[in-house]
Amino acid sequence: MVMIRRELPDDIEAIRTVTAAAFRGVHRSAPPVEPGGDPGEATLVSWLRDDPGWVAELSLVAVEDERIVGHVVATRAHVDDQPALGLGPLSVLPHRQRAGVGTALMHAVLGAADALGEPLVALLGDPAYYGRFGFVPAQSIGVVAPDSSWGDSFQVRTITRYQGLTGRFRYADPFEAVASAGVG
Repeated sequence: MVMIRRELPDDIEAIRTVTAAAFRGVHRSAPPVEPGGDPGEATLVSWLRDDPGWVAELSLVAVEDERIVGHVVATRAHVDDQPALGLGPLSVLPHRQRAGVGTALMHAVLGAADALGEPLVALLGDPAYYGRFGFVPAQSIGVVAPDSSWGDSFQVRTITRYQGLTGRFRYADPFEAVASAGVG
């Protein structure tokens, strides 16, 4: 049985391990920040934790038999100058993928974001996977991706407090820093 709870200080290393394992060898993974290092997503979580955009209530872990098997985080983002959330990464240990852990994490983080009164959550990911959680192409509701080449992979999920928010989306700064570090 999997339990979803907030991240605790003692979880940080386990979260990095889960995130690195989940993205290691994945075709669309962010490149390591350091040559030969963990995938960029593992570094991203660490950098987000130190960023003003960190929302502690939205860093959730999946625990099974007292072991962390998954993690998801949503951080402060903006649509133009209005607050929103950027989701990711969502990480599940490879041997626990396709077993409902990611689904449980997604439902929990979306419910927590709604409880905090957030208007929308955005992410970059597979539309076939995230569509089941109510995500739609961001452009369909007037939210502009940070990078136009992302197309329908950049998606949003509106939640209860959404009232027609449109404009250019901007993730927390560490997303750009990881993207820049992985170049070249």
